[in-house]
Amino acid sequence: QVRLMESGGGLVQLGGSLRLSCAVSGSMMSVYSMGWYRQAPGKQRELVATITKGGIPTYVDSVKGRFTISRDDTKNTADLQMNSLKPEDTAVYFCNAGGRLLGFWGRGTQVTVSS
Repeated sequence: QVRLMESGGGLVQLGGSLRLSCAVSGSMMSVYSMGWYRQAPGKQRELVATITKGGIPTYVDSVKGRFTISRDDTKNTADLQMNSLKPEDTAVYFCNAGGRLLGFWGRGTQVTVSS
């Protein structure tokens, strides 16, 4: 069974940085595209960034230039480096392997940005 575990969330001030990490177990991560999603209170879960099996990243417009997604298939980890954080980035961040509809999910990690 594929399992994902997020880490690295926390409380940070406006303009600060956090690095989220997703550890994949039960399968080789190299067979999956990976993604980070987030869900703020009262809102739907939204895509933040994805990275293909070949390492090509995509980002939602609101995080372009501030967030960087990466993957290390030798370690079975996928990271999200978040810089210049804003209060509107506050959400629970979820790691995904294999796509939104049929993929696997972690339990999420809370990111809170204070102003």
